[in-house]
Amino acid sequence: MFEKLRGFTLIELMVVVAIVGILAAIAYPSYTEQVRKTRRADATGALMGFSGVLERRYTVNGNYCDAGGGGGANTCGVSGTNDTGSPPATVYSATSPVDGGTAAYNLTINAMNAAGTTYTLHAAPTGPQTGDKCGTLTLTQDGTRNITGQSTGVTVNDCWK
Repeated sequence: MFEKLRGFTLIELMVVVAIVGILAAIAYPSYTEQVRKTRRADATGALMGFSGVLERRYTVNGNYCDAGGGGGANTCGVSGTNDTGSPPATVYSATSPVDGGTAAYNLTINAMNAAGTTYTLHAAPTGPQTGDKCGTLTLTQDGTRNITGQSTGVTVNDCWK
């Protein structure tokens, strides 16, 4: 008597491989979008934290002077665009996530007026976040949230959740 061999046929294995491939093709884009959303949420939190630091500075000094940039650019009253650039480590982290790790956003401060009473914070995607549909996130001293360089059809509410 011949004993029947047990195992899988090539067709059965190919069906399983096809099913796994289809599931991976569906799951991977969803996974990468969730990772991007998480990094974006971290960046919006970093902008809010940076804004809080600047508001404390304003409470103490009456202005936001010396919050960004390096060298002589940090003197209020010298020009209409003071304190432009990355924040010094003594003020706030220059990247998001703020606690270290691979930078997904670069944080900068721009467009401060000569009196030092306004600012615009930017979180520009970098590294693994490059190509994010929301582009650069911005926040002003009055709490106005905006995005620039976003994909077609993307709104501020899509990105600032």
